[in-house]
Amino acid sequence: METQRRGRKIALTPEELDTLLTEERLCRVATLTSSGAPHLSPLYFVWDGTSVWLYSVVRSQRWTDLARDPRTAVVVDGGTAFHELHGVELRGRFEAVGPAPRTDAQDAPELADPERLFAAKYGGRPDGSMFHDGRHAWLRLTPEKVASWDHRKIGR
Repeated sequence: METQRRGRKIALTPEELDTLLTEERLCRVATLTSSGAPHLSPLYFVWDGTSVWLYSVVRSQRWTDLARDPRTAVVVDGGTAFHELHGVELRGRFEAVGPAPRTDAQDAPELADPERLFAAKYGGRPDGSMFHDGRHAWLRLTPEKVASWDHRKIGR
């Protein structure tokens, strides 16, 4: 993974980065359309300590874009006022993992961890499992480059 060169004084520590990616609920995913124009979409996500996982509609612009060109940037951030802003940009390539689309009938042990994390974070069935509607599937991004910022550190 490429390390951050600029802004190291206000970069998130590995622990702060892990906390941000575990606690925040929304990310913004940038893809490239067939014309080369950017497409940006907000999504729920989970972080497993190494990778970002998205549960994406397979008939979406995002899925189409990533199937053609898996390069992406994902932003997760928080704060409202300037001195509270903190976040991270993750760059790399998404890969589809498991059946697409995903249904309850399919056994997919490689998805056990992201599905457990997703159900715990966003509410699953009473038994803690996920409901699968047959329209979504999993995408995984293991970042190749990470750039973070924390304006709460400015002036320290």
